[in-house]
Amino acid sequence: MQDIQDHLREIQQELPPHVQLIAVSKTRTPEEILEAYTAGIRDFGENKVQELVEKYEALPKDIRWHFIGSLQTNKVRKLMGKTFLIQSLDRWNLALELEKRAGDAELVLDVLLEVNIGEEPQKGGIIPSDLPDFIEKIKTLKHLRVRGLMAIIPQGSEAENRVHFQNMNAWFEKLKNEESERFTMEILSMGMSMDYKTAVEEGSTMIRVGTSIFGQRNNA
Repeated sequence: MQDIQDHLREIQQELPPHVQLIAVSKTRTPEEILEAYTAGIRDFGENKVQELVEKYEALPKDIRWHFIGSLQTNKVRKLMGKTFLIQSLDRWNLALELEKRAGDAELVLDVLLEVNIGEEPQKGGIIPSDLPDFIEKIKTLKHLRVRGLMAIIPQGSEAENRVHFQNMNAWFEKLKNEESERFTMEILSMGMSMDYKTAVEEGSTMIRVGTSIFGQRNNA
């Protein structure tokens, strides 16, 4: 699997030092993940709860697992103590369930707010105009620590992508004025295999890359 290490080296050479690379390992085998781990990667992203839990149990304990998929409230409890960052907090009932389960486990959970920057009706994420009210409410929760924003943008031309990334960065900068003890804008997670270079140019501090590291999925 030398290809994985070669791909990682190429991507990392392009990234500024302040940009964090998340290797999206959904559907990937433990062997593939260990190849990236051997190359120095410690941050991996999963989008299914059961898959993350199984990999958490089977793989080295210094891996930092990022949950990046749509999260159902009835599966929240399975993630307690296993995630470094939940990147897809996108609705109030999910925030309340995370708060409850984290409180029961005596944890403070690090999360990102997922923003539906393209306002696509078929996608999850908080509509930008709803962000101020959502943030006001989430600041009342004691077991969640918001560390920034995440977006999955609509796919379009590079110019269209750039506008979405610019709009995300504008919200990121604006919300720095709202920072408090459990609400900070440290992380702007945007950009995937096909568009991460543009995302980085427009202010991303964290990119989520799967195909460009591991190659096409067998089930793709």
